[in-house]
Amino acid sequence: MRTSFWANLFDLIAPRTCTICGRRLAASEQTICVVCHLHLPLTHLEAKPYDNVMARLFWGILPVERAAAMFYYEPHSEVARIIYDLKYHGQADIGIDMGQMAARQFARSNFFEGIDAIVPVPLTRMRRWQRGYNQSERIARGVSLETGLPVYTDVVKRQRFDKSQTKNSVWERLDNVEGAFVLTDGSRISGKHLLVVDDVVTTGATIKACALQLCQAGDVKISILSLGLTKTI
Repeated sequence: MRTSFWANLFDLIAPRTCTICGRRLAASEQTICVVCHLHLPLTHLEAKPYDNVMARLFWGILPVERAAAMFYYEPHSEVARIIYDLKYHGQADIGIDMGQMAARQFARSNFFEGIDAIVPVPLTRMRRWQRGYNQSERIARGVSLETGLPVYTDVVKRQRFDKSQTKNSVWERLDNVEGAFVLTDGSRISGKHLLVVDDVVTTGATIKACALQLCQAGDVKISILSLGLTKTI
């Protein structure tokens, strides 16, 4: 990867470090170093996107076409630092970098074939204001940079957020997102194949609630991409 004079100069003045191991990044590296990338617990679910452990979460509920996560996620593990820094430490660029990385990996399996647009799972206005950005939208923007697919951020909105899903049981997660999303512009997505993007999938409750609203537009197909898939599934 070619790097500019200014990128090299900036790295000299303010060295960037790997999110996982803390080692200084080379100018050509983004977010994680080459060594940590080689040791990522990749799922390889994109190789069989129609029938895998993640896709089965949505069978019989959504018109799901494909589903895959980049890596297996385990709370408090080294790889979890990627998600923590993205969501809680204000490092929005991690979303862009990891979205691009996932898109390059998935493209080798033609994962994006036939998809019309990307829809990141939205945050409530208050949560977005508190965080400064929507982490799922950052990931979606990274995917868009690699695929050229448009990102729709205004076709569905989140109107309610009761509490974090992190420590909820399966049933609590379902209750927490019931009625949380509302379709705002069905005309733009009717008849389209949409890629719903989120940071981590555990039970799939949040994506189910969001995608069910998207399906209200009529004749909608759904595919799903996330960075992480919780390892306990």
